[in-house]
Amino acid sequence: MITKNLGALLILALWLTCSTSYGQAILEETIIFPLQPEHAHGSSLVALPNGDMLATWFQGSGERKSDDVRIMGARLKKGSKQWSTPFLMADTPHIPDCNPVLFLNASGKLFLVWIAVQANLWEQSILRVRTSTHYAQEGPPQWDWQDNILLKPDDSFYVELQKKFKDLPDHQIGWAGYAPKYDEMIVEAGKDPVKRSIGWMTRIKPTQLASGRIILPLYSDGYNLSLMAISDDQGESWLPSLPVVGRGPIQPAIAKRKNGNLVAYMRDSGDAPPHVHMSESADEGQSWTATHKLNIPNTASVELLTLADGSWAFLGNDLVDGRNRMSLYLSSDEGKTWPKKIRLEDHPKGKGGYSYPSLIQTPDGLLRMTYSYHPQSDQKSIKYVTVDPKKVPLAN
Repeated sequence: MITKNLGALLILALWLTCSTSYGQAILEETIIFPLQPEHAHGSSLVALPNGDMLATWFQGSGERKSDDVRIMGARLKKGSKQWSTPFLMADTPHIPDCNPVLFLNASGKLFLVWIAVQANLWEQSILRVRTSTHYAQEGPPQWDWQDNILLKPDDSFYVELQKKFKDLPDHQIGWAGYAPKYDEMIVEAGKDPVKRSIGWMTRIKPTQLASGRIILPLYSDGYNLSLMAISDDQGESWLPSLPVVGRGPIQPAIAKRKNGNLVAYMRDSGDAPPHVHMSESADEGQSWTATHKLNIPNTASVELLTLADGSWAFLGNDLVDGRNRMSLYLSSDEGKTWPKKIRLEDHPKGKGGYSYPSLIQTPDGLLRMTYSYHPQSDQKSIKYVTVDPKKVPLAN
């Protein structure tokens, strides 16, 4: 009995220690608006020059099949603890709008990029963009300009598919000798200039390089892989990179190595077991290695960020099934190891969904993040969390 009680006390002490450590690292957590039944998902976050935080997400009665889905936003004024009442950011009439991304270019112009889902099919999505130079006032930004981002991948797209699929392990997805081969089907689709020109979708914030290049991660549910939109004129025009090739690498997030290379971590939409995909670029995002899987489990979402001190932060669903857990990892060796970790959400399987995070670091060194907060199917909001990376504890 003494041994049993001692074991229980040790477990309690460990739990209290972890909870205290987590509590020290997590400085703030709140939902942006009260729980409500409409679907609210796919958030993005930006810190404005005046100290305000601006968040956006899509909201409506569903996703691609619901024509009432629009882009919403809210503002957290500098010094305030309460987010504003949500306001409309964009709405294409009679077409679902999804997956918004917010960012500032080097001159301080605010960009909102999102997708309008034509024909209610992800693979028919069109990239849309709005910009603003008047966004310091309360409420939504005053939009100065709007257009579509139209990409035109050339024949190098399918040539790269052919080349990089050969770099992957020999594994053809199909159930019989007469079944179509996954790789061959994707390459064949890549020869179609119409298919490769549409259906590219946003999810993660862009990466901006010292050269001035902006790299906006995109993915396709038609091809089930990724691509980057690249701008060398501060977002005035965009060109496609070569595809990021693998079997199911989507929704890339980018970190920068000290040697200048870029690393993309991606959600696994391929074969089991689901783990984070990784690819690397040595030419500022124009071409990427064939992906391979890391030892980080993954089902729904991935975010990645290079911090001011050179360390990396990973935020995502580190599970092989479900969205009931959201974890933050920190690495000081560019992802070789992740010794520090906290659970932002950790619930029993089937108890809620917490996914699609956005992660930034503000000048004060703190990590700011938003993610979909769905404790029940009819209770949904977007959660905002602030973490001090210096206080994230070592993983047990």
